[in-house]
Amino acid sequence: MSTRQAARPGPRNLITDIAGLRVGNAGDERSLTGVTVVLPAKEVLAAVDIRGGAPGTREMDALAPEGLIEAVHGVVLSGGSVFGLDAAGGVVSWLAGKGIGFAFGEQPLPCPVVPSAILFDLKNGGDKDWGETPPYRALAIVAAENALEDFALGNAGAGLGAGAGMFKGGLGSASAVLDGVSVGALVAVNSFGSPADPRSGNLWARGLAVGDEMGPMRKIRPEPGPPPVLAWSKAERGGASAGANTTIAVVATEAKLSKAEARRFAIMAADGMARAIKPVHTPFDGDTVIALATATKSLPEPRALHLGICGELAADCLTRAIGRAVWEARSIDAMTAFRDHE
Repeated sequence: MSTRQAARPGPRNLITDIAGLRVGNAGDERSLTGVTVVLPAKEVLAAVDIRGGAPGTREMDALAPEGLIEAVHGVVLSGGSVFGLDAAGGVVSWLAGKGIGFAFGEQPLPCPVVPSAILFDLKNGGDKDWGETPPYRALAIVAAENALEDFALGNAGAGLGAGAGMFKGGLGSASAVLDGVSVGALVAVNSFGSPADPRSGNLWARGLAVGDEMGPMRKIRPEPGPPPVLAWSKAERGGASAGANTTIAVVATEAKLSKAEARRFAIMAADGMARAIKPVHTPFDGDTVIALATATKSLPEPRALHLGICGELAADCLTRAIGRAVWEARSIDAMTAFRDHE
């Protein structure tokens, strides 16, 4: 891959520009919550990087470089906090019913591995009085059945009930291609920190926007100097409570990576959050990045250099995906969309 050539978005500007990946969304408008499912055409190598202080996850420890698991069969991003962890169980059952997963001798059903991460959207005004039957398992099955290469952004899937600082959060995605190697990102933005600069009113991610993917630039010059530390964060509306936020993401590449390389890919990609949200990785967030490698293309030599290029592309894609998530979101109840903010 060239170190001087600029990357460009893939044909969809979505994570599904990585061949073999599909994404499905399902949401409950009454409860203001939802689920997003990533399904690969075949099992893929995975790694994870967790930086927030209050994560909610499933099946993550085995993804460590020293862990046993070499591949996964799907990924789930869900609203609902601890209740949303049920979503992965729905996808596990759905995949097993289709014969997808690891086989163990005479066991009648295979065992799919489906890592998942959750965000907190329980206090967003939706009706969460679901009794002993939270909707997440059922929503996840619907999302899996609806998985396609094209999918909605903004108020969709895991981003339906999300809030980003003072604004409505949402689901975002972006992709980049450089010398035939593709990288993509998918994110549900429910951050404690703000996605926008309070001095200029523009998204922090706006400087990396490609075309009109984040709407028009606001023609306001920011005042010199750093912005207020917590301006436009959830602290301004009493949102500074443990576990009440989180930005959860999937990044993917076609490159053939080892588990250790995929972990480095995830670590580098996580810096994309820091470019788009301030503050980020706080004690109140559960920021998590899951990396997937479909292994259809080899990295050129020198290998470490080109792994670094892929990681930087992933960070840029994640920044852009966060910007797109906030731009595509629509106002719901007390959560005002960025595009409606004066």
